[in-house]
Amino acid sequence: MNELILRNVTVVDPGGPHHDTTVDILVRDGRIMKVGERVVAKGTPVVERTGLYASPGWVDLRAHFRDPGEEWKAGITNGLDAAAAGGFTAVAVLPSTRPTTDDRAGIGYLLKKAQGHAVRLLPIGALTQDLKGEQLAELYDQQQAGAVAFSDDQRSVRNGRLMMLALQYSGGLGDAPVMVHPNDPDLIRGGQMHEGTMSTRLGLKGLAPVAETSHLQRDIALLEYAGGHLHAATISTAGSVELIRQAKARKLRVTASVAAHNLLLDDGCLRGFEACYKVMPPLRDAHHIEALRAGVKDGTIDAIVTDHRPEDREHKVLEFGSASFGIIGLETAFGVANTAVKGRMSLRRLIERFTHGPRAVVGLPYVHIAEGERAEITLFDPEMDWTCEEADLVSRSHNTPFLGQRLVGRALGIVANGQWVPGRLIA
Repeated sequence: MNELILRNVTVVDPGGPHHDTTVDILVRDGRIMKVGERVVAKGTPVVERTGLYASPGWVDLRAHFRDPGEEWKAGITNGLDAAAAGGFTAVAVLPSTRPTTDDRAGIGYLLKKAQGHAVRLLPIGALTQDLKGEQLAELYDQQQAGAVAFSDDQRSVRNGRLMMLALQYSGGLGDAPVMVHPNDPDLIRGGQMHEGTMSTRLGLKGLAPVAETSHLQRDIALLEYAGGHLHAATISTAGSVELIRQAKARKLRVTASVAAHNLLLDDGCLRGFEACYKVMPPLRDAHHIEALRAGVKDGTIDAIVTDHRPEDREHKVLEFGSASFGIIGLETAFGVANTAVKGRMSLRRLIERFTHGPRAVVGLPYVHIAEGERAEITLFDPEMDWTCEEADLVSRSHNTPFLGQRLVGRALGIVANGQWVPGRLIA
């Protein structure tokens, strides 16, 4: 793509010069050359569609591409293609691969395989060697190779002293946060779903909210003592929202994210024992969902993530107790989140959680839709009423509960890395 005109688009760009205006955008050689009314460039392709919106490119902070080790479930290229289909121009990839991404070579492998794609891959390095929680990984080497954060994925670091050292050490590495998935491993052992009335009715062992909040409380206490940057990934309880809110009020460097599906679906979805609804953290009840939505609205929660976790049929299409946790989310995250909060908060606030919020978490510079800026743009329609079908999924794995479900709001394409990647409704 050398040139492209985006015609008659409504801009949602908090803090940008053209926020809440309807304009034409001329992109040339990967940069925004002109923004205004009736932009004309002879022979330039034009993208025009009723209800077309544009925002700075969306960033996902939590995805699994299963590469290296389980490429048949996704792979780097397939994962990035799915991200583009979902409107993301950058996506952070977790280190729980085979082998673990815990050194300079592992980070380099990911970046090399992602070269040339429209979507930027952001590697997350392992916090501890082989995710075992016994010894810190080479954090400095990973950061120098390109890691934007450190995480042991869903494995909690039991050793409080090790977590304290991780926060202290990473604090000297600039913006790279320590990303934790707060959960007490002893309290969640054997759990299958949210602990509550529904788990009792279904006879499934519950995952108690206190398992999340107690571990988060410990990590915040360690942060207050040691310094650094703590990011609580995919929080799911009202207690966690309040803990983050209080920590921010004390000016601690703490951020948080929530998975899109945890904003929309509740534990009642598990009545039919369908494994497609089995996720970690689990789907909670209405009390916790309302607290999460409030946290997104008031900024306590900085980012909405996909928690994209592809699984093949051998790991997912099983009896509920034997099935793996996780769903794919890149293609549906915006529609799911928009459906969950529509009428509860402004579109501006929601877009902030897909753009500026996640960028701030990992220290990426903000981008805006403005003349002279690098073109990193997501096109979408926040009012589109659509039903998710197999043809809408780019992901190699199709473990999603949203097939056949109606959603409101959809990504339509991206402009990034000098490339125009249209969604199938525009192509």
